[in-house]
Amino acid sequence: MMTLNCKGNLIDLQQPKVMGVLNLTPDSFYDGGKYKDEKSILTKTEKMLTDGATFIDVGAYSSRPGADDISVDEELKRIAPVVSLLVKHFPDIILSIDSFRSRVAQQCIELGAAIINDISAGVLDPLMMQTVAKMKVPYIMMHMKGTPQTMKDLNNYNDLVEDICFYFSEKIAAARALGIHDIVIDPGFGFAKNIAQNYELLQKYSLFQTFEVPLLAGLSRKSMIYKVLGKTPDEALNGTTALNMVALEKGASILRVHDVKEAVECVALFEKLSVHAE
Repeated sequence: MMTLNCKGNLIDLQQPKVMGVLNLTPDSFYDGGKYKDEKSILTKTEKMLTDGATFIDVGAYSSRPGADDISVDEELKRIAPVVSLLVKHFPDIILSIDSFRSRVAQQCIELGAAIINDISAGVLDPLMMQTVAKMKVPYIMMHMKGTPQTMKDLNNYNDLVEDICFYFSEKIAAARALGIHDIVIDPGFGFAKNIAQNYELLQKYSLFQTFEVPLLAGLSRKSMIYKVLGKTPDEALNGTTALNMVALEKGASILRVHDVKEAVECVALFEKLSVHAE
């Protein structure tokens, strides 16, 4: 069964779901610095929920290539008040915490968040998996190499998809050994991969279904779209929708996006198509 247990709610992923992105970083590649005060944060979140987001993914550490490193304290100072704010205003919200640090993960779950989304799958903080197991929450693990500061030079692979499958088989085994049941994998478009590799990854994305866990696709407004089209991130929504449909056709259960309404429409059309395919 493709379900996630989020604070006692079973989310059925047989029908793909949309995860809206809320960036609290001043230097994110697309919407950095937009959400600084309570009003803008609440307005943006309410819009995403109204537009049909099942999950809201909150991040306070920019993981774009070459982004500045910040301390754990700084990350917590940015994210903890926002988690409290959102849980208070939207009691039913399912918050995902985009962090690779166990201390941030634990504090945010204690404040009412429901999922941990770790770009490093436990590599950058050896205590992360133990913390997720202890907090009994779903764990999204992404593939990357190095750190956000070094990853863009680390895109050498023997065989891209085979290497990533090996990585996930190790990480899933480690998580299961600790008693983490709800696992989602994200092949990490744009993380330690060049444009050609990102397209190879998308083309072969359905191979990751062999792990029999939900798949997340994070394609929204990434350079693999706007560089190919000769556009900016601001102009990459149409390209994002096109590739999101491909990801759905290849088995994605969750679309992580900046533009919820368009992604929800994409899922609705994909569902319509699937009904007739059967």
